[in-house]
Amino acid sequence: MKKEKKEITILLVEDHEFTRMGLSMKIENTPHFKLLAEAVDGCEAVNMAQKYNPDVILMDIGLPKMDGITATKKIKEELKLDSAILMFTSRDSKEDIFAAFKAGADGYIMKDSSSQNLINAIDTVSEHAAWIDSQIARVVLSNIQNEEESQFQNAKNQKEANKKYGLTKKELEVLSLIVDGLSNQEISEKLVVSISTTKAHVHNILQKLYLTDRTKAAIVALKEGLV
Repeated sequence: MKKEKKEITILLVEDHEFTRMGLSMKIENTPHFKLLAEAVDGCEAVNMAQKYNPDVILMDIGLPKMDGITATKKIKEELKLDSAILMFTSRDSKEDIFAAFKAGADGYIMKDSSSQNLINAIDTVSEHAAWIDSQIARVVLSNIQNEEESQFQNAKNQKEANKKYGLTKKELEVLSLIVDGLSNQEISEKLVVSISTTKAHVHNILQKLYLTDRTKAAIVALKEGLV
């Protein structure tokens, strides 16, 4: 018997009426999602976040009165809410992406993503796991030019990179699924292993890459050609 997914409460923040209506329908048509409220600008988003304390806030960036990045920072740093914030936007510049994550966003997904991809992203950030759209990761990587010196810069190909990091075949497989945005539970189901085994693999991957979170692991994996 398939286990029912835990209900996820959502605050939708989008200023364009038709886009907001379409997102509302997607959310309401997903059985384990519950739409608590809608906001049309950044100021309203902050107020509603404080009022409803949702599991996930689906946040546009280009909002009136207060942009989504500023609203995210206020929700995370001033209100100190535990809500996960998923940026849902058409903006794919590295400046916006880095600013969003610096402000405290838990994920970043493009508006032209599929409905299933959006559902997966919401599910993932609701578990306080980072989500980065593979499309976004590649945009970031294609624009990175000598921004920071690190031990990762000289890797030329997958063989050389993996020799440096010593990831096992199974860890590379798990890392590839992290890049694809899968949560630990989804990785466990795909690989037919226990959740504890998946968590152990993720822990080992982060240790070997000298990192502390999944988003950075996904970026490094793509940058280094590990997947």
